[in-house]
Amino acid sequence: MTTLGILSDTHGYFHPNLADDLRGVDRILHAGDIGDLAILDGLEAVAPVTAVWGNIDDASIRRRVPEHQRFTVEGLDVWMTHIAGRPGRWQQGMGEKLAATTPDLLVCGHSHILRVERVPPLDNMLYVNPGAAGKQGFHREKTCLRLTIKDGRATEADVIHLDGAPSSSVRPSAS
Repeated sequence: MTTLGILSDTHGYFHPNLADDLRGVDRILHAGDIGDLAILDGLEAVAPVTAVWGNIDDASIRRRVPEHQRFTVEGLDVWMTHIAGRPGRWQQGMGEKLAATTPDLLVCGHSHILRVERVPPLDNMLYVNPGAAGKQGFHREKTCLRLTIKDGRATEADVIHLDGAPSSSVRPSAS
């Protein structure tokens, strides 16, 4: 069993609760708009980090992390990018790319809107946008996720409200 901490859109802000809320995860995924290399360094102190750059990230961040990451966690095929759109409203070209090579899990950011759902037309792919963990943007709550992976399947997603609201769990339906 592997637990992923998933966040995006920190915009250079390392929330004071972030390290404690992600403590114990096996790996952290940052889906872009990092804003400052110190964010990645702070996350690395908690767990190994896999990240992608977002549209606000400068050249120093783009030299350190790519635009897309494709990797496997416990047999689960993961694709992470910052701007993907959402099911039914994919970013230009993304729907075709996903149809051609559908991952088990797509992680993205950009919208600052927390969303976890299965996408039946794409082999029941799990779509995850952790919302935004930073201060900048229209979002009202700063959120991130803990996603549990077991035997190649995402079994549980816990929504973490960084400003203290109670966390909640989502059970991704079977893939």
